[in-house]
Amino acid sequence: MKVSELGEFGLIELLADIVDKTKNLQNASWRQLLIGIGDDAAAWQGDGSIQLATTDSLVQDTHFDLNITGWEELGWKAIAVNLSDIAAMGGVPRYALVSLALPGELETDSLTGLYQGMAHIANEFGVAIAGGNIASAGKTMITVTVLGRLEGKHALTRSAAIPGDRVAVTGYLGVSASGLRMLKQNLNLDAETSNLLRQAHLQPTPRVKEGQTLLRQGVRAAIDVSDGLIADLAHICKASQVSARIREKLVPIHPVVQASFKADCRQLALTGGEDYELLFTATNQVIEQVKQAVSCPVTVIGEITEGMPGQVTLIDTAGRSIDWQKAGWEHFKSEA
Repeated sequence: MKVSELGEFGLIELLADIVDKTKNLQNASWRQLLIGIGDDAAAWQGDGSIQLATTDSLVQDTHFDLNITGWEELGWKAIAVNLSDIAAMGGVPRYALVSLALPGELETDSLTGLYQGMAHIANEFGVAIAGGNIASAGKTMITVTVLGRLEGKHALTRSAAIPGDRVAVTGYLGVSASGLRMLKQNLNLDAETSNLLRQAHLQPTPRVKEGQTLLRQGVRAAIDVSDGLIADLAHICKASQVSARIREKLVPIHPVVQASFKADCRQLALTGGEDYELLFTATNQVIEQVKQAVSCPVTVIGEITEGMPGQVTLIDTAGRSIDWQKAGWEHFKSEA
Protein backbone atom coordinates (compact mmCIF):
# COMPACT_ATOMS: atom_id res chain seq x y z
CA MET A 1 0.00 0.00 0.00
CA LYS A 2 1.25 3.48 -0.86
CA VAL A 3 1.45 6.24 1.74
CA SER A 4 -1.03 8.26 -0.34
CA GLU A 5 -3.54 5.40 -0.05
CA LEU A 6 -3.05 5.06 3.70
CA GLY A 7 -3.30 8.79 4.38
CA GLU A 8 -1.81 10.89 7.17
CA PHE A 9 -3.86 9.48 10.03
CA GLY A 10 -3.60 5.89 8.86
CA LEU A 11 0.16 6.38 8.66
CA ILE A 12 0.25 7.74 12.21
CA GLU A 13 -1.65 4.67 13.41
CA LEU A 14 0.75 2.37 11.56
CA LEU A 15 3.85 4.02 13.04
CA ALA A 16 2.31 4.14 16.52
CA ASP A 17 1.57 0.41 16.30
CA ILE A 18 5.16 -0.37 15.30
CA VAL A 19 6.53 1.74 18.16
CA ASP A 20 4.11 0.18 20.66
CA LYS A 21 5.05 -3.37 19.67
CA THR A 22 8.78 -2.66 19.92
CA LYS A 23 8.87 -0.59 23.13
CA ASN A 24 11.01 -1.88 25.99
CA LEU A 25 9.41 -1.35 29.39
CA GLN A 26 12.72 -2.18 31.03
CA ASN A 27 13.82 1.32 30.03
CA ALA A 28 12.92 4.07 32.48
CA SER A 29 12.05 6.41 29.60
CA TRP A 30 9.22 4.10 28.52
CA ARG A 31 7.93 3.66 32.06
CA GLN A 32 7.86 7.42 32.57
CA LEU A 33 6.08 8.15 29.27
CA LEU A 34 2.52 9.26 29.98
CA ILE A 35 1.25 10.26 26.52
CA GLY A 36 2.87 9.04 23.32
CA ILE A 37 2.07 9.13 19.61
CA GLY A 38 -1.41 10.34 18.70
CA ASP A 39 -2.06 13.47 20.77
CA ASP A 40 -1.08 17.12 20.30
CA ALA A 41 2.10 16.64 22.34
CA ALA A 42 4.01 13.89 24.08
CA ALA A 43 4.14 13.92 27.89
CA TRP A 44 6.41 12.18 30.37
CA GLN A 45 7.05 12.33 34.10
CA GLY A 46 10.10 14.49 34.75
CA ASP A 47 11.92 14.88 38.03
CA GLY A 48 9.84 17.83 39.19
CA SER A 49 6.88 18.05 36.81
CA ILE A 50 5.28 16.51 33.74
CA GLN A 51 7.26 17.50 30.64
CA LEU A 52 5.77 18.16 27.19
CA ALA A 53 7.22 18.06 23.68
CA THR A 54 5.75 18.69 20.26
CA THR A 55 7.19 19.14 16.78
CA ASP A 56 5.85 20.36 13.46
CA SER A 57 7.25 20.95 9.98
CA LEU A 58 6.41 23.63 7.44
CA VAL A 59 7.37 22.74 3.88
CA GLN A 60 7.57 25.29 1.07
CA ASP A 61 4.70 24.99 -1.45
CA THR A 62 2.86 22.57 0.87
CA HIS A 63 2.39 24.68 4.00
CA PHE A 64 3.46 28.09 2.78
CA ASP A 65 3.80 30.05 -0.45
CA LEU A 66 6.58 32.64 -0.46
CA ASN A 67 4.62 34.66 -3.03
CA ILE A 68 2.05 35.52 -0.36
CA THR A 69 3.95 34.95 2.89
CA GLY A 70 6.57 37.30 4.34
CA TRP A 71 9.60 35.80 6.09
CA GLU A 72 8.79 37.39 9.46
CA GLU A 73 5.23 36.08 9.22
CA LEU A 74 6.59 32.64 8.37
CA GLY A 75 8.88 32.69 11.40
CA TRP A 76 5.99 33.70 13.65
CA LYS A 77 3.73 30.94 12.33
CA ALA A 78 6.42 28.24 12.57
CA ILE A 79 6.60 28.84 16.32
CA ALA A 80 2.88 29.54 16.76
CA VAL A 81 1.65 26.18 15.44
CA ASN A 82 3.82 24.38 18.01
CA LEU A 83 2.77 26.66 20.86
CA SER A 84 -0.81 25.82 19.93
CA ASP A 85 -0.10 22.11 20.47
CA ILE A 86 1.29 22.87 23.93
CA ALA A 87 -1.80 25.01 24.58
CA ALA A 88 -4.03 22.08 23.60
CA MET A 89 -2.46 20.06 26.43
CA GLY A 90 -2.88 22.90 28.95
CA GLY A 91 0.89 23.32 29.16
CA VAL A 92 3.47 26.06 29.61
CA PRO A 93 5.92 26.34 26.66
CA ARG A 94 9.58 26.83 27.61
CA TYR A 95 12.14 26.07 24.86
CA ALA A 96 12.20 25.81 21.08
CA LEU A 97 14.59 23.98 18.74
CA VAL A 98 14.63 25.02 15.08
CA SER A 99 15.86 22.85 12.20
CA LEU A 100 16.17 24.40 8.75
CA ALA A 101 16.63 22.79 5.33
CA LEU A 102 17.51 25.57 2.90
CA PRO A 103 18.43 26.17 -0.77
CA GLY A 104 21.95 27.55 -1.07
CA GLU A 105 20.77 30.52 -3.15
CA LEU A 106 18.48 31.81 -0.39
CA GLU A 107 19.33 35.36 0.70
CA THR A 108 20.54 35.74 4.28
CA ASP A 109 18.18 38.74 4.69
CA SER A 110 15.31 36.26 4.37
CA LEU A 111 16.67 34.22 7.28
CA THR A 112 17.09 37.39 9.32
CA GLY A 113 13.40 38.10 8.82
CA LEU A 114 12.49 34.50 9.61
CA TYR A 115 14.31 34.57 12.94
CA GLN A 116 13.00 38.01 13.83
CA GLY A 117 9.48 36.63 13.45
CA MET A 118 10.37 33.61 15.57
CA ALA A 119 12.00 35.76 18.24
CA HIS A 120 8.98 38.07 18.39
CA ILE A 121 6.44 35.37 19.24
CA ALA A 122 8.91 33.39 21.36
CA ASN A 123 9.55 36.42 23.56
CA GLU A 124 5.84 37.14 23.78
CA PHE A 125 5.21 33.67 25.24
CA GLY A 126 8.35 33.35 27.35
CA VAL A 127 10.02 30.78 25.10
CA ALA A 128 13.79 30.54 24.55
CA ILE A 129 15.06 29.46 21.13
CA ALA A 130 17.78 27.10 22.35
CA GLY A 131 19.29 25.51 19.24
CA GLY A 132 18.56 23.37 16.19
CA ASN A 133 20.12 22.18 12.96
CA ILE A 134 20.81 23.37 9.40
CA ALA A 135 20.96 21.33 6.18
CA SER A 136 20.85 22.06 2.45
CA ALA A 137 17.77 21.22 0.38
CA GLY A 138 16.03 22.10 -2.86
CA LYS A 139 13.29 24.05 -1.07
CA THR A 140 12.83 25.61 2.35
CA MET A 141 11.68 23.32 5.17
CA ILE A 142 11.29 24.52 8.76
CA THR A 143 10.91 22.06 11.64
CA VAL A 144 10.29 23.43 15.12
CA THR A 145 10.23 21.44 18.34
CA VAL A 146 8.81 23.09 21.46
CA LEU A 147 9.40 21.74 24.95
CA GLY A 148 7.18 22.67 27.87
CA ARG A 149 5.72 21.45 31.11
CA LEU A 150 2.49 21.11 33.05
CA GLU A 151 1.83 23.00 36.25
CA GLY A 152 -0.39 20.20 37.59
CA LYS A 153 -0.61 16.41 37.48
CA HIS A 154 -2.83 16.03 34.42
CA ALA A 155 -2.88 17.14 30.78
CA LEU A 156 -5.70 17.96 28.44
CA THR A 157 -5.93 14.98 26.06
CA ARG A 158 -7.93 13.88 23.05
CA SER A 159 -9.02 10.67 24.81
CA ALA A 160 -10.96 12.06 27.80
CA ALA A 161 -14.32 12.99 26.22
CA ILE A 162 -17.36 11.14 27.55
CA PRO A 163 -21.00 10.90 26.39
CA GLY A 164 -23.02 13.78 27.81
CA ASP A 165 -20.17 16.28 27.57
CA ARG A 166 -20.91 19.48 25.70
CA VAL A 167 -18.59 20.47 22.83
CA ALA A 168 -17.27 24.02 22.97
CA VAL A 169 -14.75 26.14 21.11
CA THR A 170 -12.87 29.36 21.83
CA GLY A 171 -12.99 32.38 19.51
CA TYR A 172 -14.20 32.23 15.93
CA LEU A 173 -13.70 29.70 13.13
CA GLY A 174 -13.03 30.13 9.42
CA VAL A 175 -10.96 33.31 9.69
CA SER A 176 -7.65 31.70 8.74
CA ALA A 177 -9.13 29.81 5.77
CA SER A 178 -10.74 33.05 4.62
CA GLY A 179 -7.36 34.75 4.84
CA LEU A 180 -5.76 32.03 2.75
CA ARG A 181 -8.46 32.37 0.10
CA MET A 182 -8.06 36.14 0.05
CA LEU A 183 -4.29 35.84 -0.42
CA LYS A 184 -4.40 33.09 -3.04
CA GLN A 185 -7.12 34.75 -5.10
CA ASN A 186 -5.74 38.27 -4.56
CA LEU A 187 -9.16 39.48 -3.46
CA ASN A 188 -9.63 43.23 -3.12
CA LEU A 189 -11.16 43.70 0.34
CA ASP A 190 -11.13 46.80 2.52
CA ALA A 191 -7.95 47.46 4.52
CA GLU A 192 -9.38 46.50 7.93
CA THR A 193 -10.76 43.21 6.64
CA SER A 194 -7.58 42.43 4.72
CA ASN A 195 -5.39 43.03 7.77
CA LEU A 196 -7.59 40.88 10.02
CA LEU A 197 -7.71 37.95 7.58
CA ARG A 198 -4.01 38.14 6.74
CA GLN A 199 -2.99 38.12 10.38
CA ALA A 200 -5.36 35.27 11.20
CA HIS A 201 -3.75 33.07 8.56
CA LEU A 202 -0.11 34.13 8.73
CA GLN A 203 0.32 35.27 12.34
CA PRO A 204 -2.16 33.31 14.47
CA THR A 205 -2.12 33.79 18.24
CA PRO A 206 -2.08 30.43 20.06
CA ARG A 207 -4.43 30.10 23.04
CA VAL A 208 -1.70 29.25 25.56
CA LYS A 209 -3.20 31.02 28.59
CA GLU A 210 -6.64 29.77 27.69
CA GLY A 211 -5.39 26.17 27.56
CA GLN A 212 -3.98 26.50 31.06
CA THR A 213 -7.28 27.97 32.21
CA LEU A 214 -9.26 25.06 30.72
CA LEU A 215 -7.12 22.65 32.68
CA ARG A 216 -7.50 24.57 35.95
CA GLN A 217 -11.27 24.77 35.53
CA GLY A 218 -11.65 21.00 35.16
CA VAL A 219 -11.67 20.43 31.40
CA ARG A 220 -10.08 17.09 30.48
CA ALA A 221 -10.50 16.70 26.69
CA ALA A 222 -9.20 19.23 24.15
CA ILE A 223 -7.47 19.72 20.79
CA ASP A 224 -6.42 22.76 18.80
CA VAL A 225 -8.26 23.44 15.55
CA SER A 226 -5.58 22.90 12.91
CA ASP A 227 -7.07 20.42 10.42
CA GLY A 228 -10.62 21.84 10.62
CA LEU A 229 -13.45 21.74 13.15
CA ILE A 230 -15.08 18.52 11.94
CA ALA A 231 -11.76 16.73 11.40
CA ASP A 232 -10.34 17.74 14.78
CA LEU A 233 -13.52 16.84 16.65
CA ALA A 234 -13.34 13.46 14.90
CA HIS A 235 -9.82 13.06 16.33
CA ILE A 236 -11.20 13.59 19.85
CA CYS A 237 -14.08 11.20 19.22
CA LYS A 238 -11.87 8.46 17.83
CA ALA A 239 -9.37 8.73 20.69
CA SER A 240 -12.20 8.77 23.24
CA GLN A 241 -14.24 6.01 21.54
CA VAL A 242 -17.30 8.25 21.26
CA SER A 243 -19.21 10.19 18.60
CA ALA A 244 -20.50 13.76 18.47
CA ARG A 245 -23.28 15.96 17.13
CA ILE A 246 -22.59 19.54 16.00
CA ARG A 247 -25.37 22.06 15.48
CA GLU A 248 -24.50 24.00 12.34
CA LYS A 249 -26.09 27.30 13.38
CA LEU A 250 -24.15 27.40 16.66
CA VAL A 251 -20.71 27.32 15.03
CA PRO A 252 -19.14 30.76 15.72
CA ILE A 253 -18.18 32.55 12.51
CA HIS A 254 -16.50 35.94 12.60
CA PRO A 255 -18.79 38.72 11.26
CA VAL A 256 -16.06 39.73 8.77
CA VAL A 257 -16.06 36.21 7.32
CA GLN A 258 -19.86 36.19 7.10
CA ALA A 259 -19.84 39.54 5.31
CA SER A 260 -16.98 38.76 2.92
CA PHE A 261 -17.68 35.09 2.10
CA LYS A 262 -21.46 34.78 2.49
CA ALA A 263 -21.96 31.64 0.41
CA ASP A 264 -18.95 29.76 1.74
CA CYS A 265 -18.61 30.99 5.32
CA ARG A 266 -20.04 27.80 6.87
CA GLN A 267 -17.73 25.55 4.90
CA LEU A 268 -14.73 27.74 5.75
CA ALA A 269 -15.61 27.50 9.45
CA LEU A 270 -16.32 23.77 9.49
CA THR A 271 -13.47 22.47 7.35
CA GLY A 272 -11.02 25.33 6.72
CA GLY A 273 -8.58 24.68 9.55
CA GLU A 274 -5.57 26.57 10.91
CA ASP A 275 -7.66 28.71 13.25
CA TYR A 276 -5.66 27.40 16.25
CA GLU A 277 -8.63 27.88 18.54
CA LEU A 278 -9.19 25.33 21.31
CA LEU A 279 -11.94 22.76 20.82
CA PHE A 280 -12.89 21.02 24.06
CA THR A 281 -15.54 18.97 25.82
CA ALA A 282 -16.83 19.31 29.38
CA THR A 283 -19.98 19.54 31.47
CA ASN A 284 -22.18 22.62 31.27
CA GLN A 285 -20.97 23.69 34.70
CA VAL A 286 -17.29 23.51 33.76
CA ILE A 287 -17.90 25.38 30.51
CA GLU A 288 -19.67 28.17 32.39
CA GLN A 289 -16.66 28.41 34.69
CA VAL A 290 -14.37 28.63 31.66
CA LYS A 291 -16.48 31.42 30.17
CA GLN A 292 -16.07 33.44 33.35
CA ALA A 293 -12.31 32.82 33.50
CA VAL A 294 -11.20 33.68 29.93
CA SER A 295 -11.44 36.92 27.97
CA CYS A 296 -12.19 35.35 24.57
CA PRO A 297 -15.62 34.09 23.44
CA VAL A 298 -16.48 30.48 24.28
CA THR A 299 -19.35 28.87 22.34
CA VAL A 300 -21.12 25.56 22.96
CA ILE A 301 -21.72 23.99 19.54
CA GLY A 302 -22.84 20.42 20.26
CA GLU A 303 -22.50 17.37 22.44
CA ILE A 304 -20.61 14.11 22.80
CA THR A 305 -22.71 11.00 22.26
CA GLU A 306 -22.43 7.25 22.29
CA GLY A 307 -22.04 5.70 18.89
CA MET A 308 -19.47 4.87 16.24
CA PRO A 309 -16.04 6.04 17.49
CA GLY A 310 -14.84 9.03 15.51
CA GLN A 311 -18.17 9.84 13.88
CA VAL A 312 -19.21 13.51 13.82
CA THR A 313 -22.74 14.38 12.70
CA LEU A 314 -23.64 17.88 11.59
CA ILE A 315 -27.24 18.85 12.42
CA ASP A 316 -29.34 21.62 10.81
CA THR A 317 -32.00 23.71 12.54
CA ALA A 318 -34.66 21.08 11.78
CA GLY A 319 -32.60 18.35 13.44
CA ARG A 320 -31.61 16.70 10.15
CA SER A 321 -28.07 15.53 9.49
CA ILE A 322 -26.07 17.39 6.87
CA ASP A 323 -23.65 15.50 4.64
CA TRP A 324 -20.22 17.10 4.27
CA GLN A 325 -17.93 15.56 1.67
CA LYS A 326 -14.73 17.22 2.93
CA ALA A 327 -14.05 17.04 6.68
CA GLY A 328 -10.73 18.90 6.73
CA TRP A 329 -7.06 18.75 5.82
CA GLU A 330 -5.21 15.45 5.72
CA HIS A 331 -1.70 15.07 4.31
CA PHE A 332 -1.30 12.72 1.33
CA LYS A 333 -5.06 12.29 0.83
CA SER A 334 -5.68 16.05 0.66
CA GLU A 335 -2.74 16.38 -1.72
CA ALA A 336 -3.92 13.60 -4.04
